[in-house]
Amino acid sequence: MLLAHLKALRPHQWVKNAFVIAPLVFSGRMFAYSSVIDSLIAFFAFSFCASGIYLINDTVDYKRDQAHPKKKLRPIASGAVQRHVALMMSVVCIGSGVLVGSGLSQATMLALITYVLMNIAYSLGLKHLFLIDLFFIAFGFLLRVTVGALAIKVSLSPWLLLCTLFIALFLGLCKRRHERASLGDEAAKHRALLASYSLPFLDQLILITASATLMSYALYTIDPFVCQRLQTNGLLLTLPLVLFGIFRYLGLVYQRGEGGSPTQVVLQDRGIQIVLALYVGLCVTLIQQEVHLDLMETQGLPTSQPK
Repeated sequence: MLLAHLKALRPHQWVKNAFVIAPLVFSGRMFAYSSVIDSLIAFFAFSFCASGIYLINDTVDYKRDQAHPKKKLRPIASGAVQRHVALMMSVVCIGSGVLVGSGLSQATMLALITYVLMNIAYSLGLKHLFLIDLFFIAFGFLLRVTVGALAIKVSLSPWLLLCTLFIALFLGLCKRRHERASLGDEAAKHRALLASYSLPFLDQLILITASATLMSYALYTIDPFVCQRLQTNGLLLTLPLVLFGIFRYLGLVYQRGEGGSPTQVVLQDRGIQIVLALYVGLCVTLIQQEVHLDLMETQGLPTSQPK
């Protein structure tokens, strides 16, 4: 029984909340004790709130989930966790998350409350609106990054925010494509909104967001403000890993029919795990060692004259 209640919290989905840690990595404070502690506190505060939202969402959707081949096994849909118990658990989780976040700053607390209210509205109806559902998911990732930045009191590059927006839309679109393709003609019966997403339409949007993700990240790595603040222009070296990661994910979506759960892809696909580990390790090394590439000109860094 306890295991079913823990499963209802969806702790495996906390992988998504790694976006809360991103500002710590890209601020050059990976080894600053106070920043690391605050970032971890923000991670757990956001995770508590997210688990509370999952409980609400699964309670609202329990009838639809019962008709789904996989979602019917969820604790609330299967009856292992009673709906009134799930709602009480959600109140405790959300309350705990907001309380923990308030210990960091008022701004962090307000960002968490915004996330909660936005996702309650999403669960109660907005997720059934064409395209709105995708943008609400993306805004959730933007709030993850924002909470992480507020927790350690650093500013965010606009390019990093744009990259977060595009990659969140990319992942959401791949998820919708998997649902549409795997359920086939039965898709609309499980979720009426899926009838609005044709596979050709989703494929076009996936191409657009994948390209936008790569371009915005590339511009982030060469942004003079970013290079000056981090004292390195070496992040450009991570671009091939980002490109490979996007290609790998697209291969899983189109060649293996995966992508229905980005979390499961991260937890199960060895290729994605390796590229993520290499990416994080390279980012930390480049930032901590203040690696400088001899490029044409990067504001705030010593450069050589072009030949």
